[in-house]
Parts: sequence; C-alpha cells; structure tokens
Amino acid sequence: MNNRSVPTNLLPHLVYRSVPDACEWLRRVCGFTEHYRYGQLVSGIQMHLGAAYIMLTGPRPGTDSPANLGYGTQTLTVIVADVDDFDKAKREGAIIWEALHETVYGERQYGLEDLDGHRWLFSQHARDVDPKEWRATIVAQVS
Repeated sequence: MNNRSVPTNLLPHLVYRSVPDACEWLRRVCGFTEHYRYGQLVSGIQMHLGAAYIMLTGPRPGTDSPANLGYGTQTLTVIVADVDDFDKAKREGAIIWEALHETVYGERQYGLEDLDGHRWLFSQHARDVDPKEWRATIVAQVS
C-alpha cells in the first residue's frame, strides 16, 4: 500500500520551541525541503533532505526541545551526496561541533548544532573501507 503521509521506514520526531522557525532554519542552513505541514497553529511539519525524512513537532507532555531541557538526547546522521556545503552552514550561523573530516570508516562528515540544540552529522561516502581495518566486528550480515 502506498503511504503518502510517511514515505520512509524511519521518521524521527524532533521537538522544537517553534516549529515554523525550525522549518525555515533547516531549509536555509541545511537544505531540507518541506513536505507538508499540519495543524491550524502548525503543530507539525514533515521535511526531507534527499531520502531522509524528519518530523518537526512542538513540546508536549513527555517531550521537549534540547534548548528547554538544557541538553541533547541524540544525534541524527543524514547521508548526503555532497558535504561540501559545510561552509554554507557556517556562514548561516550553525554551530559546528565537528569540523569536516574523513572518518576511519570512509565517510566525509561534519557535525552541526541547530537552533534548538539538536545535533546533526552530515555524511558523504568517500571510500569503501573493510570494517576489520577500523576494528569493527561484524555480528550479522546485511542482505
């Protein structure tokens, strides 16, 4: 069955103090595109960057923004075709907590913190590295 409201297998919900402000910031700084919004007072906005989808929501009982909590609870990694827009994110005022570099497992990536304190990694595959080379243990094969 086609599901036009959730076009992905994983849809993280991120809490922001202002959903419209977060939407604008993520569009301008990170290149996300708005998919849809709902609620008379815009209680949710679904966005995507390539095949990566996220849902922006406001605080409600049991959830809050890292800006209100005073700490973050997760980091989201988005695989992108090109991480060379790193300088654009810096120019737009993003807090860069991890500079652009190549990892031991073959990814070029950088980390930024958004306007509410959510941490993001933007990653581009640079080269194929055998997991044994970076001391990873493969527990199960992905088919």
